This record gives sequence, structure tokens and C-alpha cells, in this order.
Amino acid sequence: MMKQLVIAAALMAAGSANADTITQWNFNSVPSDANTATGTLTPNIGAGVISLLNGVTSTGFNSGVGSSDTSLATNNSGYQTTTYATQGAQNQLRGVQYNVSTVGFSDITVSYDLRHSNTSSRYEQFQYSVDGTNFTDFALFDGNVGDAWFSRSVDLSAISGADNNASFSFRVVAAFAPTTAGYLASNPTSTYAGGTWRFDAVTVSGAAVAAVPEPESYALLVAGLGFVGFASRRRQAV
Repeated sequence: MMKQLVIAAALMAAGSANADTITQWNFNSVPSDANTATGTLTPNIGAGVISLLNGVTSTGFNSGVGSSDTSLATNNSGYQTTTYATQGAQNQLRGVQYNVSTVGFSDITVSYDLRHSNTSSRYEQFQYSVDGTNFTDFALFDGNVGDAWFSRSVDLSAISGADNNASFSFRVVAAFAPTTAGYLASNPTSTYAGGTWRFDAVTVSGAAVAAVPEPESYALLVAGLGFVGFASRRRQAV
């Protein structure tokens, strides 16, 4: 009987698995065209939509060492963005937005690589939204080296609204230097001029939520266990 109870507990438990990749953009061409100057905005895993905010534009996929991933020497692409705000204007308004459904997942995390050009904004604000419209500041990152890649990781597991949400989205936007009314350049010896930000390995992860059995399933399971217990006691009595 104890064995049946253990099996029942396992069947009835509703939990979550290890972290899975929900959506990822590596921006590499599919199939590979051996050209880092080309790429795609279609996720290589899952589904999602990218939007450029408030005048930001893209020059496409940068040639040369265009990606933070050096494992593919001839098909490494990074998504290049430019036309950021002029000095003292549009704080936390220009950047890139990513929309990803997290339906079926909890404990959401976001990671991405970002390359700051010398004259780009040193500070990047990460914001999230649970309705796709209203955004909340969550993490401010400091890109204090020009022409360099930074790997960012954001843990949203404490934000319950990010779980199981078809309207989940996040933004990475250029921000004024803290306590000031202007941007600082990533390279300390450069002057801010908008510059470029190049994105790569943009990944949304979460724990797949196990399906919860319907009430009818519980009833059938309990009835079945009752029968097993009755049969076991009857055999013991005989």
C-alpha cells in the first residue's frame, strides 16, 4: 500500500522542471551563409518579436567579429542598433523591446550580451512589463568600457506577473548617468554621441510548469487506490 501512496503523491504533485529556454535570438543566418554581415530577427529557439523604440534604427548585422559568440567563425551575427538620443534627451526611452510569451513557464530569467561602442550610452536600463504596455525599471547596468561585450543576467523569479504570461515583454534602453541629466560615453575618454549598441544571445528562460490533474482525475485516482488497498487487505486476510 505504501508503494501505491508514493506513486499517487508523485502523480498528484504539481511542480516545475529545471530551467528551459523559452526563446532565444542568436541572430545567425539559417542556413549558415558564412557571412557575419547577414542575419535574422527570427528566434533560433521559440517565438518572439523585436521592436525598435522611439527613433532607434538598425544598420543590420555587423560585419567582422559581429557577435559575442566566437564558436562560429563565419556565421556569427550581432544585431546592430543606432540613432540613440542626443545628449540630455529621452532618458530611458530609446532602445530595443522584446516580446515573449511565457505561458507554461515560471521563474523567468532573461540574459543577453550587449556591445557598447565608444560613444554610446554607458548606462543601460532593463525594464519589464506584464501587460506589454507599462514598463517597470528593474536593473541598471554600467557598460564602462567602449567597444566591448558585456554579458547581462536578470532574475525575474520573484516577479509573479512574469510567469505564465502571454503579454510578457522587456526593454533595454539608454539611460542618463545616475543623479545627472545626461548620458556618459562608454569609453571614459570619449564624448557621448549616441553611438551603437549590438545585441546577441538574447535569451528568455523559465521552469516548465507541470500540468495539474483535473478534479475528475483525482477522484479516479483515489478510487483506484481504494480498490488496491481493499484487494491487498483481502489477500492478507486469506
